[in-house]
Amino acid sequence: MTWFEAVFVLLAGMGAGTINAVVGSGTLLTFPALLAVGIPPVLANVSNTVGLAPGTAAGAIGYRRELEGQRGRLISLVPASLAGGIVGGVLLLTLPDSAFHAVVPVLILLGCLLVAFQPWLSKWISAPSHLHRGAWWVIPAVFATGVYGGYFGAAQGVLLMAILGLGLDSNLQRMNGLKNVLATVVNTASAILFIIVHDIDWLAAGLIAVGSTIGGFIGARYGRKLPPIALRALIVCIGILAIVTMVF
Repeated sequence: MTWFEAVFVLLAGMGAGTINAVVGSGTLLTFPALLAVGIPPVLANVSNTVGLAPGTAAGAIGYRRELEGQRGRLISLVPASLAGGIVGGVLLLTLPDSAFHAVVPVLILLGCLLVAFQPWLSKWISAPSHLHRGAWWVIPAVFATGVYGGYFGAAQGVLLMAILGLGLDSNLQRMNGLKNVLATVVNTASAILFIIVHDIDWLAAGLIAVGSTIGGFIGARYGRKLPPIALRALIVCIGILAIVTMVF
């Protein structure tokens, strides 16, 4: 990796950490960046997961005030995210590389669509709800999102925000704090699994880890002031670039 490529990956990590804390689609920045510097897709995915774990943790720490009074929700939802992250990581490691090449462009497209339609999701998320303790389907839905996050993870945060918004009675900022914790659990679980059983590009993972940690704190502190439409446009454009790169 050249110095230019290293700076490129570092900046992608910062952008991803910032976006993950606010929106939850940072993989759409870092994964294409790793592909662009020549890292094979599966190795790029596992290295990306390892690198983003500290950044999601930074975002969760930055939202610690919004987590006050949500201990019960964390106790019920964290195990689902933990199990989902492990299952998703195992699927990534056991399914053939051809499956990853076939599925990931579809997942990226799904992530782009979720980000593009986030204004409509936000209307649902912001709607008042009488479900104080959560609908019955929230835990299995969080588990399923964890599986997705452990396997690839682009737009995992958007999925979580939609689930929490439709199934819980809470405001947007408190749900965002909860989302950051659950995403941290998924990323950390799958990252530990990958470190134990798979090769990691430690230079790429380290650059993303440094960048995403910085970005996580930036996103938690200042991200709410950024124009959402600009973030969505950037993510969708980079996601389309990733699809074109993988398909062609």
